[in-house]
Amino acid sequence: MVKITRITTQKNNSERFSIFIDEGNGEEFGFGVDQDVLIRFGLRKGIELNQETLDEIQFEDHIKKGFNLALHYLSYRMRSEKEIIDHLATKEIEEAAFSSIISKLKRYGYVNDLEFARAFVRTKVNAGGKGPYIIHQELIQKGVSQDTIEKALEEYPYERQFERAEEFALKKVKKLKNVSSTELKQKLGQALTSKGFEREIIQEVMNEIDHKNHEEEWEALLLQAQKAERRFSKLDSKEYKYKMKQFLYRKGFPFSLINHYLEEFIDQ
Repeated sequence: MVKITRITTQKNNSERFSIFIDEGNGEEFGFGVDQDVLIRFGLRKGIELNQETLDEIQFEDHIKKGFNLALHYLSYRMRSEKEIIDHLATKEIEEAAFSSIISKLKRYGYVNDLEFARAFVRTKVNAGGKGPYIIHQELIQKGVSQDTIEKALEEYPYERQFERAEEFALKKVKKLKNVSSTELKQKLGQALTSKGFEREIIQEVMNEIDHKNHEEEWEALLLQAQKAERRFSKLDSKEYKYKMKQFLYRKGFPFSLINHYLEEFIDQ
């Protein structure tokens, strides 16, 4: 048994108290507790506590401390349950207290993985225009369950996915004006895939976007050919023609345009 000899308010936090005890060898600092824990256990000078009660007091204090840390962490933005637990683990909160802390946060409405996931989806769609696959993977990393993710992705219907994918693709097309239609299609497909859009959406977007007309394709070929000319300038005519034809074909230009270029600019 230990006897409480003195209780003082902590200097840096008026809602926490230092409990001094005597185990038979004189007064010494025992432990710190939150105000709510102090009141709940009726701690006051002169009462005696057994080890079981001491353990219970300190465990409840861990829950209270972890709860306050979680509230501060949540003050910046919504968090998933896993994010909160990971954060508490860095603050030396006992693992055994995690479930009680999360339950208390849920009871007061501070934590809700479904609402968190829905808000996360809306933010990613509006701010980054990411596809559902990327969003799904990011939510998994945050510890959100598969069932919850599927419900949250209802915030991102097919029509909205197509809209965001098309917006991204149109911006990409402007940056790829100097490539062939074939290379444009390949690069667009790769870019949309990397953004997390599904094959069906990608195909529909590709079908909707106007590809280069004959004049644009010809201008793109000329620009690519000009770049290659510097590389092949020291080759003889036959080798030059072969290398140029191979280069332009790899860039995705049709044989008809390549042959036209070679006839007009090489075979003179």
